[in-house]
Amino acid sequence: MAQKLIITAAVTGAVHVPSMTPYLPITPEQIVDDAVAAGEAGAAVVHIHARNPETGRPTSDLKLMADIVSGIKKRSEIVICITTGGQLGMTLEERIAPVSVFKPELASCNAGSVNFVLSPAAEKIKQPIYDWEIPFLAGTYDLVFANTFKGLEYYVTTMNQHGTLPEFEVYDVGMINNIAYFIKQGIVKKPVYIQFVMGILGGIPATIDNLNFLVKTAKEQIGEFEWSCAAAGRRQMPLTTAAVAMGGNVRVGLEDNIFIKPGVLAKSSREQVALIRSVADALGRDIASPAEARSILRLKGNENVGF
Repeated sequence: MAQKLIITAAVTGAVHVPSMTPYLPITPEQIVDDAVAAGEAGAAVVHIHARNPETGRPTSDLKLMADIVSGIKKRSEIVICITTGGQLGMTLEERIAPVSVFKPELASCNAGSVNFVLSPAAEKIKQPIYDWEIPFLAGTYDLVFANTFKGLEYYVTTMNQHGTLPEFEVYDVGMINNIAYFIKQGIVKKPVYIQFVMGILGGIPATIDNLNFLVKTAKEQIGEFEWSCAAAGRRQMPLTTAAVAMGGNVRVGLEDNIFIKPGVLAKSSREQVALIRSVADALGRDIASPAEARSILRLKGNENVGF
């Protein structure tokens, strides 16, 4: 029998813009509410970004992040995974700062550089709500999401110092080799937790064959590890369903997909959590509670965080 399923909810992210959907959480209060609701629906982990509450633009503002993570912790036992991706274009120091300040149990750690292209979405927005949205999306046509080996070492070393488990975001197969290298160097410690992020323009296509290939390659290169799958847009539910069937974990939420089914906007990340939970129930996978997720991933516990 596969171990219990860890569902992660990525509630806002730094990809979608407010003009795409009225349901995207923007303010700290909205993000907290959506995170808590996702936990009530069955998510054991919530992945957190911050946004400017006035404009909806992704931000590295630590005061806003403090309001979000402390607000979630007061209302829920859910595991909080803080981003170090932040928003496209942030400096290395801006991206790692939340780990040093908040010392979370879990933090994202992008496992290599990638073309992270969102520009086709700009063409679909006819009347933007905010003037930053179209330039932000269009500008990714000439942007590399940089995660050098020097940067990766800095991220992982900082996380090690604060007892934070890296959640390695793998956008393409070569990034598995990067993780394996740092394991050999003694910088990455086990347990290793990988999130396969599929379907980004610039990364690996979101197909079941490719998911199988990623898992197989990671087993060959790394050995024992825990893994989860996230997929962009309309491929979210097909790929996460495959991951459930394969014994992996899953990530859903409005960061990755603003729809609940074709042509129907999701009103919250909670809806997507409930949907993938129903899939898991049908396939006989039990859902991990936050406490069980902490045990599976060997996390330090929310009594040991810095918020």
